[in-house]
Amino acid sequence: MINIAFTGGGTGGHIYPGLAVAAQLKSLINVRLFWIGSSSGMDRSLVEEEGIEFFGVPSGKLRRYFSFKNIFDIFRVTAGFFTARKILKKQKAVLLFSKGGFVSVPPCAAAASLKIPVFTHESDYSPGLATKINARFVLRTGGRIFTAYEDTKKFFNKKVREFITVSGNPVRGIFNSADAAKGRAFLGLENDENSRILLVLGGSQGAKEINDLVRDALLYLTETYVVVHQTGPGQKWDIPASQRYKPFAYIREEMPHIMAAAELVMGRSGAGIWEWAFLGKPMLLIPLRGSGTRGDQVENARYFRDADAAHVFFSCGNHAVDVKLLLDDINSFARDSAKRESYAAASLKIGTCGGAKQIAEILAEEIKKCKEG
Repeated sequence: MINIAFTGGGTGGHIYPGLAVAAQLKSLINVRLFWIGSSSGMDRSLVEEEGIEFFGVPSGKLRRYFSFKNIFDIFRVTAGFFTARKILKKQKAVLLFSKGGFVSVPPCAAAASLKIPVFTHESDYSPGLATKINARFVLRTGGRIFTAYEDTKKFFNKKVREFITVSGNPVRGIFNSADAAKGRAFLGLENDENSRILLVLGGSQGAKEINDLVRDALLYLTETYVVVHQTGPGQKWDIPASQRYKPFAYIREEMPHIMAAAELVMGRSGAGIWEWAFLGKPMLLIPLRGSGTRGDQVENARYFRDADAAHVFFSCGNHAVDVKLLLDDINSFARDSAKRESYAAASLKIGTCGGAKQIAEILAEEIKKCKEG
């Protein structure tokens, strides 16, 4: 049996697209998959739920700024490298696919040291530090770099561009069977087909800023919409559910069905927005921004805005989004069906890229070469 390693993690945005590729790959070729991820956090539970064997390694965050934490994380990264190398060697991996995130760097480095081909995918408009580092291991081993956006290539030098394939962002296969009726049934709205749904998401961990906006605007939002709100498992929340307001700490297998039922989706602009686009949803985006981020979500949001698939709220620095302006924007969509349809069509156009299937086909071809070799 051919053994293939996957790595990446830290957030759902780094794990779910990788799982989408894994599922596609399994449908194309008979291989054994295993995943190398962070020994702490959500990585293990998400991966093992899909029936993929998980190996945890120590991981340290990659920071572009000075912090005393960098000193300790050097040791974690080093430990992660040696632990990953031992795993790859023992499991006899012939290829490594990385979905990025800081946890992916030690396994990619370990794979390169063992001459295992490294393939990596970048979800954001501009490459993160992990992808820039992992690109070196791709070149060294003859792998490939996959990007979600065509423009991402411009951030790499000419030599690296030769190793880039634009694939779009992988979307989980479950979204192919998204059923609005199932979403309404889950929400208790199966007998109320006239209820319009606004889905609010703050990413897999939730977002305090978005939660605060919902709190301030809820009375007005529920005049038009049934508000379905993923608050985040780590966020404190005390507004009770009602017929017009349905909060959830985290939505898992029901998410595609709920999203299919939603008229409008509001939230952050990480990799998850490609799932929204896959279902052709008009979007209201509030990107994570300010001094604690490299600005990748702002860039993602701007791309969708420029494609007329989303309205975006760019406030200055860490200043809060104006609730009144947000409500005005939501009402502009609510009142204008032609506008919603136009934005939905633009969103769907972005979301129908090759994604997981295209990446899996390239990986399958590489694996066949390994078999022949």
